[in-house]
Amino acid sequence: MSKREAFLDAACKEKVEDFLRYIQLHKDKTEPFDVEEVVQEMARDQRRTLWGKLSSLLQDVLQECPPERWEEAREEGMEVESAADPKHVMAVVEGVTLVATVSVKVLQDDDNYSSLLEIAHKIHDVLVLLPVSEAPLHRHIHMLCEAWWKKGLKKKEQFGRTAFFISLQKSFILKKPGTEIQRVWSLHDVLLNLDYTSEDNKQIIDLLLQCFYRPTYIRNDDGKRFLVFLFSWNVHFICLIHGTIKNQLEFYSKTMTTHITEIYFRAWKKASGDFLEQIENTCIQDLMQNAILLHRASPVHAKVRQMVSYFHSRKGCPKVDKMLCNLYKPILWKSLNASNFEIRANATLLFTDAFPVHDPEQSNRNTDEAIQKQLDAAMALLDDPHPTVRSNATLGVCKILARCWELLPPTVITDFLKKLLMELAADSSSPDVRCSVFKCLTIVLDNCISHPLLEKLLPTLKHSLHDNSEKVRIAFLDMLIKVKATRAAKFWDVCSMDHLLARLAIDSHSVSKRIVDLLFKSFFPVNEAEREWCCRCITLIQMNPMAARKFYQHAHKHTAPTNIIKLMLAIRRVVNRCIQADLDVTEINDSNKENSVLAEPLLGKDMAVVSVLLEVVVILWRSVEKAMKQNEEAQKYTFAKFGNVISKYFHAFEDERCTVPLMQLASFMPPAAVPTFSCGVLSRLRRMDSGAVPAQYSQLLDCLCSWGQTADILELITEWLTEALPKQGEKEKTGRKVRIQETVEAKPELAVAYLEYLFSHTTTREKVLALGQGPLKQLNSVLGNWRSVLYTHLSSTTEDPKSPSVETALKVFVYHGRLGAHLQHSSSEGRDYLLSLEHVAAWVAERVLPFLDKRTNGDEEEECSEKLYPLAARITESFLTVCRDVLLVGLGDETFKGQILHLCSLTLLSETGYLCIPAVLLILKEVADSYVPEDNNNKQTQENEEDETAVVLSVVANIFQKIIELLARRLKKEPEEGKLLCQSAVPGLTNFLLVAQTWDKAPLSGVFSTLFAVIIVEKRHLLQKITRPEEVITPESLEDMPPMSSTLLSVILKSPPLTRAFLTEVSSSFDSEAISSLSELTAVLHVLSVIRHTGKSKAGLKSTAMSVQQHLHKHAVSSVDSRDVQRVIYESSVKTLNEILDL
Repeated sequence: MSKREAFLDAACKEKVEDFLRYIQLHKDKTEPFDVEEVVQEMARDQRRTLWGKLSSLLQDVLQECPPERWEEAREEGMEVESAADPKHVMAVVEGVTLVATVSVKVLQDDDNYSSLLEIAHKIHDVLVLLPVSEAPLHRHIHMLCEAWWKKGLKKKEQFGRTAFFISLQKSFILKKPGTEIQRVWSLHDVLLNLDYTSEDNKQIIDLLLQCFYRPTYIRNDDGKRFLVFLFSWNVHFICLIHGTIKNQLEFYSKTMTTHITEIYFRAWKKASGDFLEQIENTCIQDLMQNAILLHRASPVHAKVRQMVSYFHSRKGCPKVDKMLCNLYKPILWKSLNASNFEIRANATLLFTDAFPVHDPEQSNRNTDEAIQKQLDAAMALLDDPHPTVRSNATLGVCKILARCWELLPPTVITDFLKKLLMELAADSSSPDVRCSVFKCLTIVLDNCISHPLLEKLLPTLKHSLHDNSEKVRIAFLDMLIKVKATRAAKFWDVCSMDHLLARLAIDSHSVSKRIVDLLFKSFFPVNEAEREWCCRCITLIQMNPMAARKFYQHAHKHTAPTNIIKLMLAIRRVVNRCIQADLDVTEINDSNKENSVLAEPLLGKDMAVVSVLLEVVVILWRSVEKAMKQNEEAQKYTFAKFGNVISKYFHAFEDERCTVPLMQLASFMPPAAVPTFSCGVLSRLRRMDSGAVPAQYSQLLDCLCSWGQTADILELITEWLTEALPKQGEKEKTGRKVRIQETVEAKPELAVAYLEYLFSHTTTREKVLALGQGPLKQLNSVLGNWRSVLYTHLSSTTEDPKSPSVETALKVFVYHGRLGAHLQHSSSEGRDYLLSLEHVAAWVAERVLPFLDKRTNGDEEEECSEKLYPLAARITESFLTVCRDVLLVGLGDETFKGQILHLCSLTLLSETGYLCIPAVLLILKEVADSYVPEDNNNKQTQENEEDETAVVLSVVANIFQKIIELLARRLKKEPEEGKLLCQSAVPGLTNFLLVAQTWDKAPLSGVFSTLFAVIIVEKRHLLQKITRPEEVITPESLEDMPPMSSTLLSVILKSPPLTRAFLTEVSSSFDSEAISSLSELTAVLHVLSVIRHTGKSKAGLKSTAMSVQQHLHKHAVSSVDSRDVQRVIYESSVKTLNEILDL
């Protein structure tokens, strides 16, 4: 029996196992059996018989186990006979589907395939009920439907629709859908047979719209073809496509927007008839209108403009030109004259981008007239009253000039440029307009034909380098850089070198770096000899020394470190010639060859030039210091070269202008390279006068730190501070001791100055802290001992001239705290230094705070007390400031916070403790800020932390309440002093309340109720004192409010979050019925009136006013019968309330 006959015989229910075996053989690539080959070799009658038998087989197996039972049987694990096993049935269906697919491929034109059609229908019905898990069978049925459609057989519409629908779904699911998108495109003709209005196709329509926000479709070539085709499927579908794209436009990237616009353009290009009209009117013109009407701040405005600009870029094609002319005609020209400046500005950008807007079918005369009108419109836009429109018009006109220079009449070009350069570049009303002129001229410079005319006109702009707006100066310099790059003109003809250098000397980093970019090749010609570099350097110094310094600060960005080092060495040779140093023969020969030109300018020892040359070396060295560290050989060579001569420089150049850069140079080198100088640095510091200024010692300190001798400085500081401490009960002991040492008096003021410099600069501070615990712990101990000096000043009635000054003792006291904080930070474990600060806090409480209480025993004691309590307040404030810093950097633990809060409480309880309110507020802010709530998944831990937090924050809230009470008391007792105190507390109040408003629960949420209560009580008190109706005045500003209320409201109204939190508190007070009397309601309305006049929180204001309204009407009847003042207050309140509600 042949293969054909055996396969045909197996195609029945009785021999289904044989049939499945043949199918398995077909799938096995190692087996020669091929179903396609067997079916193709069959005679027509055999194929018909095969299809009939397979149809019967398929019907039998599906009757025994229908598809709806496959998934159910699998889930329940039913034991069934072999024939009814779902797996067996699916295998049969898959086999029949395979044979049917092959049969479609080999089908002849005159074949009768009615049985095959029956098979296809049955398999198609199976597809609808097929479980999702059966992907292989799903794939085979999909292939059958696709093959049936492509063959064009009977009922192809049904099978084609199914194949298309499946491909569309799969293209959304697959990670790499390229092949499936290609299949969708190959099946796109299926859509032509679908009814767009049918409900059955609604799901397909939804999927088609989804294609427009799938990047895989938008970027893929076949995907683009398919999306373009969808514009031609149904004219009503175009509106849905455009709406979908508009909704997604905000989320498209710039690249995606370009792809989408290309799809629009290709769809428009292929369209005709109703489709063309619909695309133009519904899509393209809608985009144009949105580009004009949308706010510039809209997230889609830039995308819409990008899409419209794509069509502008396709100008030059008659069809595109005509379309743009027709679509812009009803909207563009009236938009250019709209009353809204944003519409005019947007329309200006579109108009100038699309210029010229003309109909190519018109006669040349009409076209010329239309273009002339457009040029006149562009000129008029440059005179628009709004600067944004003028800026956009400047951009547009420059684009027109760059694009159409050859086509425009010379008079038009000249008029435009004169308008830009003579008028708009000097537009005093708007720096944005001036800036846009220079930014946009770079566009014109891209057209080389413009250069001859611009070369004549650009010098008129030279004064713009000194424009009072930095962004204008930056734009002007960018234009000069473009002029230089395009060789349109000589930039020094546009703006003279003297002006450029003058601006370089004084301007910001952004401006300076551009000037250096412009001048770099002029003053650092890297392709010339090194002697020329020096000549240019000296010339630059002679022209403007400050500009020279700035120039060489930026030089390393424009050339290699090697060239920078070469210039340093070349400058060294010039300075050597100036002092006629004794150099070795090789170096003398080199100098003769390279520097003969340079000897002349420096023979006279011009100290001004020499000092700046030395500064330039310092600047250059600093710029390549990192690079030199990576190249040991270059570093050693540079050290050796400068080490040989630096001592002679010190000897020859004793002028202070030279010694400062020389000391900086010495600090870059190891001490062994400058032995003569390095040996005497510490002695110079020791011999320095007590009143020395930082300029005298800063370089010396930098040198020692860079040489690794920071410990010597600290030793000197420690020695001076120790010696300056008063000796307690000791008399000088006489004895035979031989001491050979340099006797220098103790200089505690200078020690503090050195310490302040070391800790105020990052590089030196790092060197100090790197010394470790040893020397720093000793210094910290000495600093701590100076508390006795402070206490002596507090407790003694007379000043001891031999004792260190109060200012010095106070600075030492502060640095003790600061150093303790640094040591705690560097300490790996323990809290020794925090404990030390806590001991200081106890000392302040025990020894200092008593002096904040005024003594009244006698006139002398009272007078003495008045002199001492400001000092006690300064000591307390200084310590609290140090503690604030400790908390700010996160070093304070719970114990430390508790101790400091206790000190704050004690301070405020003192009689003059109110002087320390600003410092206490800083502490409260940092403590509260350290507890700002964070998300925490561990509920148990969170509850424990909340308990601890509530305790600390309740203390914070109580202290804050005490502060408010003290401020109110001082305002009442001493109004002028109280006002000054309130002003000093404003920054601290603002910062603390900003932290407090982040809490929506007690205890910090009660802070705003405290503020509200104080304001209302103060205002109510004033209202109750009113005796005449004319005294009832509704306040409009903070100045109209009482002093305390004015201060608190000024803080609250500074920040929108604070205003919202305050208004929330006001509303909640009405909910709790805490406000009821007419005077209280009026006080609330007066507060709301002040807030209303600031124009802030309108929504919260109205909501609060409505709460007032609900209570105010209760006083209407009683007030009519009351005395006149009450009636006037009520009427005034009603009027104020109505004004707020009408917002």
